[in-house]
Amino acid sequence: MKVYLTSLGCRLNEAELQTWSKDFSKLGIAVTSDRDEANLMVINTCAVTGEAARKSRQAIRRLHRSNPSAKLVVTGCYASLEKQQAQEILGVDLIVANSDKENLAAKSRELLDWSSMPVAASEPQAAALFARNRERAFIKIQDGCRYRCTYCIVTIARGEEKSRSIKEIIEEIHSIESQGIQEIVITGVHVGGFGSDNETSLYQLVQSILEQTTIPRIRFASVEPWDLQDDFFELFRNPRLLPHMHLPMQSGSDKILKKMSRRCKMDSFLSLIKKARSVVPGFNITSDIIVGFPFETEEDFQASIELVEQAEFGHVHTFAFSKRAGTKAAGLEQQVEESIKKRRSQAMHQCAAKVKKQQLLQLLGQQVDVLWEGRGKKLENGLRKFYGYTPNYHKVATEVAAEYALSNQILSCRISKLTDDGCLYADIEPKKLELVTRLAVENI
Repeated sequence: MKVYLTSLGCRLNEAELQTWSKDFSKLGIAVTSDRDEANLMVINTCAVTGEAARKSRQAIRRLHRSNPSAKLVVTGCYASLEKQQAQEILGVDLIVANSDKENLAAKSRELLDWSSMPVAASEPQAAALFARNRERAFIKIQDGCRYRCTYCIVTIARGEEKSRSIKEIIEEIHSIESQGIQEIVITGVHVGGFGSDNETSLYQLVQSILEQTTIPRIRFASVEPWDLQDDFFELFRNPRLLPHMHLPMQSGSDKILKKMSRRCKMDSFLSLIKKARSVVPGFNITSDIIVGFPFETEEDFQASIELVEQAEFGHVHTFAFSKRAGTKAAGLEQQVEESIKKRRSQAMHQCAAKVKKQQLLQLLGQQVDVLWEGRGKKLENGLRKFYGYTPNYHKVATEVAAEYALSNQILSCRISKLTDDGCLYADIEPKKLELVTRLAVENI
């Protein structure tokens, strides 16, 4: 029996696929990346916006059409918030709510009929790491959120906060290390709230990971800026904790932040960034900005532009506000006209692109460690093109002789240029390439 796993939306959804791949393997069900050979398909849906919910419905229908004979399980935020609607979509066999995700594999198993469990299912490390992340694994540390930002439906869908134990997380990281994974991403619905229900904290968790594991690279997914204690960035003096954090600010206007029920102001946010870069120069902060939120004036929008420029973000995810049924923001007065939202969105994209380019140009000539990913693309000139990421999460490309396999290797490279498509390009010394990749080439 084989199961195909896929998701839409956030990194937490990706992390959950990784967990389920292990759960299914223990039940004797192999994870496959080929939908056609799957007996069971699971889709982890998203509902952060109305558009995300629409895309979830489309994805469910496409998945069923691609393999109508397979059993189809739908879970995630869309399935939890719109259960009745999801159940009515052609081909859906089972809905698993967010509150019951821990039992998803067992519930899905009931849809299938087989006589015995393969011996391999009980062997150590039988579970394959989620195939789309061969070099990087997502570690879900908690679920749920205590906050109720007025635009957010996800916290309602996910429910109350529930943290995993530090011991359990450490054991998962050890398992991942044994599979040769070089990098982990700490993720959750409210990462900064980790430990609120079991008398620990995110700071203690990170300390434990640094002390009790040897995984080379540790990253964070999204963390609310107000959750970081004063000495949090001191942890980044350990180079294994990579100098990049995604801190979603959403607006540069204190007035709009209050309307959003956000717990951070622009000045305190800028002070936080200054603190991070005082510990690690070049610390990359990425963020989210919502434009066209109810009551947003041109002055408020300009405050967001100023935030992006002053914070010197390495990347900005820009969203035009859209009403989401069930959220407080959907019923607010003074909704912004669509034409204004579109104009502001375009202006924010331009501003963010300009600031990002400035950050990338500062890396030219620097020697950085890059984790190279995938098998690379063979080019017509006989070379193979690979992509990877710097410690502060800037994308890098390189081209090497086709016989070399850079996948899942960390190499020190010199950043030589910025390509026309906005990607950094790195040069790798031939001697270093020969020494570091020879074993990998032999194993292809």
